[in-house]
Amino acid sequence: MAKRDYYEVLGVPKNASQDEIKKAFRKLAMKYHPDRNQGDAGEAETKFKEAKEAYEILTDTQKKAAYDQFGHAGVDPSMRGGPEGFGGFAEAFGDIFGDIFGARNGGGRGGRQMYRGADLSYAMEITLEEAASGKEAQIRIPTWDECVTCHGSGAKAGTSATTCSTCQGQGVVQMRQGFFSVQQTCPHCHGSGKIIKDPCGTCHGQGKVRNQKTLEVKIPAGIDDGMRIRSAGNGEPGTNGGPPGDLLIEIRVKKHDIFERDGDDLHCVVPVGFAIAALGGEIEVPTLNGKAAIDIPEGTQAGKQFRLRGKGIKGVRASYPGDLYCHISVETPVKLTEHQKKLLKEFDESIRKGGAKHSPGGESWADKVKSFFGA
Repeated sequence: MAKRDYYEVLGVPKNASQDEIKKAFRKLAMKYHPDRNQGDAGEAETKFKEAKEAYEILTDTQKKAAYDQFGHAGVDPSMRGGPEGFGGFAEAFGDIFGDIFGARNGGGRGGRQMYRGADLSYAMEITLEEAASGKEAQIRIPTWDECVTCHGSGAKAGTSATTCSTCQGQGVVQMRQGFFSVQQTCPHCHGSGKIIKDPCGTCHGQGKVRNQKTLEVKIPAGIDDGMRIRSAGNGEPGTNGGPPGDLLIEIRVKKHDIFERDGDDLHCVVPVGFAIAALGGEIEVPTLNGKAAIDIPEGTQAGKQFRLRGKGIKGVRASYPGDLYCHISVETPVKLTEHQKKLLKEFDESIRKGGAKHSPGGESWADKVKSFFGA
């Protein structure tokens, strides 16, 4: 089947302007896009591709001239490399599918590029107790407000911005090489589509000034060191009406004097006197919710670990809290009096007379030493 005339496909006259061609294509693209024609996708897709091909040819200056002079033969793929390029269609892509699906990132109705604002980072230091129970806090973050002098225009009072002559107010320019083209932000207006010749003295042409604002932040219970809280829309403002970025609050938990966190579990070292370790007894240990008692059995050795279930931290995503592990550290007496030293020597002599039964690790240690030296 012979191809239809491209002007006929788009329904525009041969002297139609680029804006008229673009408008006609947008109308057809919205009408025949396959996603909008699920019941008759085959025919709709054919007409969509036909309109797309016509649009790509008629928005390319060189291809349009060749088509006007030689018809379809002037842009035949086997003769000229094909109509499939990245120029005209890519330029209108954002506008067309933005209208169909509501997408707004990347392009505006006036052709200007819209950019999402950058994310901001904020480090918040909290205690282990605050991490376990959660808290509400206020933080001060930078923000941008509309300049009261120029009311956001960026231009000095009595003046106004002019349309950028490089991109004709589109905010983007096409860099073309043969049949390929790449769209990039206009280097002169930086995507705004306007040039401010006489900028406002207050905001220096930005139309906004930096300020500070107070933000209420809720720290969830169980949050851990290194986790981040996202506050949507509190980052840098977008460009040309683009959405703002987010604020990322990174949590840093201070080092605790007693506890060390490992996931949802807590660990602590509990010093125990020599007599308690030898004779046994009850001791008190700290927890995040008060005190707890531990029964120290007779003959407890250094490094012995006691587990207190449910005395750890309930993590953000956990259904129950972790445990508290108490690691026993037997203290050696220091600064003894002469009398105490005498008693300790007598005690040591009595222990030695009792043999290995009083030193559970002594006999095995002696055997290892003998084996090491080959005795």
